[in-house]
Amino acid sequence: MANNTRARRTARLSRALGIALTPKAAKYMERRPYGPGEHGRARKKQDSDYAVRLREKQRLRAQYGIREAQMTRAFEEARRTKGLTGENLVELLEMRLDALVLRAGFARTIAQARQLVVHRHIMVDGIRVDRPSFRVGEGQLIHVHSRSEVMAPFQVAAAGAHALNNVPAYLDVKLDALQARLVRRPKRSEVPVICEEQLVVEFYAR
Repeated sequence: MANNTRARRTARLSRALGIALTPKAAKYMERRPYGPGEHGRARKKQDSDYAVRLREKQRLRAQYGIREAQMTRAFEEARRTKGLTGENLVELLEMRLDALVLRAGFARTIAQARQLVVHRHIMVDGIRVDRPSFRVGEGQLIHVHSRSEVMAPFQVAAAGAHALNNVPAYLDVKLDALQARLVRRPKRSEVPVICEEQLVVEFYAR
C-alpha cells in the first residue's frame, strides 16, 4: 500500500514537472500526458520568468532526490569551482554515490539507490559507505558487498534489468560482478538528466 502511494505521488510530481522520474511514472505519463489535477488539461497562461526558473530547479532536485539544503550547498560549491556554474552543478551532483549506483544499473530508481546505500550494501574501494551524498572520486571502485550480492534485488540488477542502453562514458561498469568504476569526472553533456542548468543558476543568483 505504501509503495502504491509513493508511486502515485511520484507520478503526480512527474506530470507536474513534465519529466518521468521513474520507469513507472513514465507509463503514467504515457496515459496522462498533461499536468495533474482537475485543470491539468486546461491551457495555462504564460509562466513568469520566476516560475520557469523555479520549475527547472525543482526538476533537477527531483531527478537526484535531494533536499533544498543539499541543492543549495552543491550550488555554492559549483559557483566557487572554476568553469561554468551550471555545468559544475550537474557534474557535482552526478558524482554522488546514489546517482552513480543508479547509472551503473544497480538500482531501478534514485530512491532505491539511496536505500541500498543507507542500508550499507554498497562499498567504495572496499569500505562500506552509508551516505548517499558521498562524493565518489575519480578512479574509485563502487561495488556491492559480497554478502549482499545474493539478495534478490542485486541478482535482478546483475541480470541487466536496470541497465541503461548507453552507459555514460565516465563509468566503467561490470554489471555481472556488480562493480562500477568512476574513471573520470562526468561532463555535463554526458549526464542523462533533463535540465536547463542555466535557468537553475539564474534562480539562485536572483
